[in-house]
Amino acid sequence: MKLLGTIGANVLLLGLSMMIQTAAGGQSPEAVYQKACKVCHASGLAGAPRMGHVADWKVRRELTMEALLHSVVQGKGSMPAKGMCMDCSTEDFVAVIRYMMSEQ
Repeated sequence: MKLLGTIGANVLLLGLSMMIQTAAGGQSPEAVYQKACKVCHASGLAGAPRMGHVADWKVRRELTMEALLHSVVQGKGSMPAKGMCMDCSTEDFVAVIRYMMSEQ
């Protein structure tokens, strides 16, 4: 019985730490890109700017981060709202936008 209580406590702690990490914007930009952005932004599917391709991001570099965030959160063109990353925070989106705009 004691073992079951210890396992339950560990599961609870793991779940809480995951919630805190997500709430704090704790996802790495690489992880967000892999799970939510790569499908379109790796190949330029449906006109998505390709990650690391400076020319694809040229017009977007002239926009404010607020404008870019608005496009991500609301969706734009073929991109659905939040790019289908429903557990991403504002900080996660800012980090992944910067990550994709960088020259990889």
